[in-house]
Amino acid sequence: MISSNSVIFYIGGQKMLEGDTVRLREYHKEDIPIVWEYINDPEIKKALIPGIPFPWKLEEEEKWYEEQNAKGDLYNFAIERKADGKYIGGCGVNNVDWKNSVATVGIFLGKEFLSQGHGTDAMKVLVKFVFDQMNIRKVVLHVFSFNKRAIRSYEKVGFKVEGTLRGQIFRDGKYHDEVIMGIFSENLN
Repeated sequence: MISSNSVIFYIGGQKMLEGDTVRLREYHKEDIPIVWEYINDPEIKKALIPGIPFPWKLEEEEKWYEEQNAKGDLYNFAIERKADGKYIGGCGVNNVDWKNSVATVGIFLGKEFLSQGHGTDAMKVLVKFVFDQMNIRKVVLHVFSFNKRAIRSYEKVGFKVEGTLRGQIFRDGKYHDEVIMGIFSENLN
């Protein structure tokens, strides 16, 4: 279950979210080349997007960064390692269904930061933000069935498998399932 270890605090007037090993903060312009590098890693890209894992241009990342404040109900956070302040990935709220009180979230980390607990910690902080600050009752995410590491991480946060879209994703010459997972605000301790 999600612990109450994440807190909101201020540094230099900037609101930040903190977990055990990571902070969620606003994106900085200097993060963009690193985002572009992480997101274009073939292993990361194939687990992240349902479309053809084609490399993105740096200009596309720069445009995405410039549009961050104009996104309405979308909230994107840079993930920063607390130990050294290093940018290690990103997460955010990708869609909000206010009528039904459901938010869809996503996350990615640079390959060198996988399997260290940072993704689980960041997702705990993000889910707590959605429940405590947005007054949303349910958070959902989509993950490809071949991404076993991510599925285990989401289960540690408290997500449960709610459905499977069979044969939904074509990767590396074969079809894979897309798994839909969810967590309710009542699951918070």
